[in-house]
Formats: sequence, structure tokens, C-alpha cells
Amino acid sequence: MAHGETGKIKNPGPFVFHASVKSTLLVLMIVGVATFGGGLMADSKRAWASLVQNHFFFMSLALGGLFIAALNYITSAMWSAPIKRIYESFTSYLPFALLTFLAVAVGIHHIYEWSHPEFVKGDLVLEGKASYLSIGFFVIRNVVALCIWIFFAMKMLKNSVAQDANGDHRLTLKNKAMAPVFLIVFAITYTMASYDQMMSLDPHWFSTIFGVYCFSGLFYSTLALTAVMAIYLRRNGVLQGIVNDNHLHDLGKFMYAFSVFWAYIGFSQFMLIWYANMPEETGYFLHRLHGGWALMTYLLPLKFLVPFFLLLQRDSKRSESRLLGVGLFMLAAHWFDLMWVVQPEFFKEGPQFGWIEIGTTIGFIGLFGTCVVRFMGKHNIVAIGDPRLPEAVFHHHQ
Repeated sequence: MAHGETGKIKNPGPFVFHASVKSTLLVLMIVGVATFGGGLMADSKRAWASLVQNHFFFMSLALGGLFIAALNYITSAMWSAPIKRIYESFTSYLPFALLTFLAVAVGIHHIYEWSHPEFVKGDLVLEGKASYLSIGFFVIRNVVALCIWIFFAMKMLKNSVAQDANGDHRLTLKNKAMAPVFLIVFAITYTMASYDQMMSLDPHWFSTIFGVYCFSGLFYSTLALTAVMAIYLRRNGVLQGIVNDNHLHDLGKFMYAFSVFWAYIGFSQFMLIWYANMPEETGYFLHRLHGGWALMTYLLPLKFLVPFFLLLQRDSKRSESRLLGVGLFMLAAHWFDLMWVVQPEFFKEGPQFGWIEIGTTIGFIGLFGTCVVRFMGKHNIVAIGDPRLPEAVFHHHQ
């Protein structure tokens, strides 16, 4: 591995994962494709439900990396400079998120009830939404949103990577100028994607806070994955002397804070609908609070309670093993949260969890992991040209 010097900070260069990791990820992708294909023949409803759930989960992780990058540019955050390249690597999946959305579009008649004219006809609510919930408009606006996200990712990452070579601080200023534009576009387009891809699974239901609920999950899960990857890389020796317990502490504080934020938004959504008690809104929660879905609904607060109590103390946020365990739990908890959002619209009787769901998820893990591995093997694992890096490393060693 090549090394260079930036002040007193040694450049660890790209991180080339072991061939066994790459092979494993390839096998996972093959398993995922085979499982989805087999699922279409064995139980197509479960296969399509698993596809849309995993598409949204991994798309949000990739977009979350770009969101955190833009957020840190606009705030001139210093602490995150040593781990910047980690969350930037997640954005390499965005072009594949476009492909998986096109797969969702292919199965639109199997996923979204509003795509059937006979289902809409005679329904006053759906007829009123027909101009928005139309197949052509649905596909076009979501493809445009993904293309916009990919454009911003390519522009911001191009500047970030180029800065490693020339150290030009003006590239930081360019990204800082782009960041507020992206964040405004992100707020609009991700809310739209959340309404379209998740909320319209039940086309009669609506919640004006649903976009924020999905955003809270995006930030929650992306912070968790960033912590998991930072610890993995640190244990492999490539971030020694750059990422220390203070940086993990900062990540832990964000993970703790946004587990609380997720709970706040989730409870606010539920409480306002419960208090208003309007039939057109309460149906969404009623069949999740009864029957086969009741247990999962009552377990959902663990998504908040586990990180809240395990990361409550200062030392727990600085513990590699504790932070790693909580990070993995948070990723799994968010996956089950999306399962709770998606599956009740397909299976009123209760959750479906078996070889189709596991295999499809494994395939997405393989695809997302391959994108991240390739990115990290091609680019410096640390944004060595970032002008904030020396201050971040020096300050956090005090």
C-alpha cells in the first residue's frame, strides 16, 4: 500500500479488500438474483415486496452518504474529515439504485394497486389522485430524481477525489457552494420518493410527516453503516493515527441523537393520527396493531430503546465493540422497520420472513458491498487533500 505525507498525517492510500471478500460479495449477488427469480415463480407477491423494500433501504443508504457529505460541507464540520471518504463511498451505489428502481417499475402492477385502472375506477379518493398516481408520471419523476442525485454525487465526489492529488482548497469551496442546492433538492425529491415508493403502497392513506419519517430512517441507518465501516477499517490498521476514540465518540453521539429523532418523528406521526381519529388515516395503524402484525408493532420501539440505553454512557460511545454491535443492530432494525412499512400492504395476516426475503436481501448486500469495495480500492480511504483533515486529526488527539 502506497504511503505519502500531508503534514504529519500519513496517507494510507486505497484499501484493497482481500480477494475472498470480493468473491463472497459476488456469490451473494448471484444468490440474490437466483432467489428473486425463484421467488417470482414460487410466490411472486413476496418477491416483489422484498424487492421494493430492499431497493428503498439500499437507495437510502447510498443517498444518505451524499446527504452527510453535503451537510458537513455546508456546516464546515471539522470532526468528520477523517471518515469523509467512508460515507462518500456509499454514493457509488446510486447508479445501481436507478437500475433497481427500473426493476420496481417493471413490476409496478404487482406492487402498487393504484396502477390498475379497474381498482381506481369508482373510488373517489383514488380518482382524485389519478393525475399524480399515474404510471408514466410515477416512473419519470422518480427516474429524474435518481439522475439528479447521481449528478450531484458525481460532481461532489469528483472534486473531493481531485483534491487528494492537488490539495486545492477551492474544490472544497465548490462543494460547499453546491451543498445547499443539493440539500434543497434532496428535501423535495426524497420526500417525493418516500411518498411514491413507500406511502403509495396504501394509496388511500396519507401522512404529511411520512417523508420526515423516511428521512429519519435514512440518517439513522447511514450513521450506523459509517460507524461499522470506520471500525472495520480501523481494525484492519488503515486508519491508525487518523481515526481514534474521539471520532468514534462523535459518531456515537450522532447515532444516539438520531435514534431519539427517529422515535420522536415516529411517535409524532402515530400520536397525531390517533388523536385526530380520522378513518382515512387510522386504517394504516389499525391493521398493524392487531392480528399477526401486532407483535412486530410492539417490538418496533426497540429500534430506539436499544441504541438509547446502550449508547447512553460516554464510554459506550468510545468502545469499538459496543459501537460496532449497536451499529449492526441499527441497520437490522431499520430493515425491519421498512418491512413493517411495506409488507402489511401485501400480507394482512402477518409478516412473511423466509428464504425469499433473506435471499433477496443477501443479493442487495452483495451489490451494495461490491460498489463500496470497488470505490475504496480505487480511491484513497482518507480524503488526504481535505484542508480540514489536519485540524480534525490534531484536535481529536488532544
